[in-house]
Amino acid sequence: MTALKNDTFLRALLRQPVEYTPVWMMRQAGRYLPEYRASRAEAGSFLDLCKNTELATEVTLQPLERFDLDAAILFSDILTVPDAMGLELYFAAGEGPKFGKPVQNENDVAALAVPDMEKLRYVFDAVASIRKALDGCVPLIGFSGSPFTLACYMVEGGGSKDFRNIKTMMYARPDLLHRILDVNARAVTEYLNTQIAHGAQAVQIFDTWGGVLSHGAFREFSLAYITQIIHGLTREHEGRRVPVIVFAKGGGLWLEAMADCGADALGLDWTCHIGQARARVGGKVALQGNLDPFTLFGTPERIRAETAQILADYGAGSGHVFNLGHGINQFTPPEHAEILVEAVHELSRPYHAL
Repeated sequence: MTALKNDTFLRALLRQPVEYTPVWMMRQAGRYLPEYRASRAEAGSFLDLCKNTELATEVTLQPLERFDLDAAILFSDILTVPDAMGLELYFAAGEGPKFGKPVQNENDVAALAVPDMEKLRYVFDAVASIRKALDGCVPLIGFSGSPFTLACYMVEGGGSKDFRNIKTMMYARPDLLHRILDVNARAVTEYLNTQIAHGAQAVQIFDTWGGVLSHGAFREFSLAYITQIIHGLTREHEGRRVPVIVFAKGGGLWLEAMADCGADALGLDWTCHIGQARARVGGKVALQGNLDPFTLFGTPERIRAETAQILADYGAGSGHVFNLGHGINQFTPPEHAEILVEAVHELSRPYHAL
């Protein structure tokens, strides 16, 4: 593998000295870019795009050709793992992801098993292809959904407004939910380790729906399984550490507990004050975030001002990876994303001066 030309992102995750604050954006390869929409049209569908090695590589690199980003993230979907379990993932027009075979009773749960990773070969082929195409310009991030977030889709059969089915299971039959979560945790561990083996240089666990849980339930049904995954991950590869980021949307209440899960960094949504978060985690982990994605609909001056405020709130020193507090919105003007990236690089340098 080609040596990294820019490892600022990896060094920041490990709280090592950097010259500026690195930046990438969740969903940076996506619908806000016209070239992505053209690639998706060529593929025929979102899933076909994920499963086409050449096109998945192409869309992963598209934002890096526009913007001076410090990391690439694999183009894929968190629901590839339950799809490989046989739940029959499909995307309904205007409705988002759906499962043809949701997990809703004791027999469904009993039938679940860690999938053969060969069913996810298209993901690993994409990782290897993207890593080669990057040619060492920036690191490649692999990812997965958290066990609880995957379970939400698996039990609800798709997205949900109230999570009634999974919360009913959680309170009425917690044994069934724990069985799902254990299978998911073992599957995600193997899935991420295989991504690392194929070239991912950092991994992120997306706990998109952890924030819908109560205080105790978050620890029991989400964080415990994230911790289990992290303890099973390959942490050294190709002669360097493979950092792990945990992003729990709505998880700002539990940062202290999350800082003890073994991750190298925690992602923050936009509701957190990053300076207060830094104080709360006490230097145990790096922090990633956390601009409100809709800031990018503001004026260039406002984008720079909000970016400057987050950098100032974090303060001097390493351990900060700039990002949005959630994925970039599909209607975001690409030129505003460019303003953000340039502002982070320019305005952060004084905070890293020796």
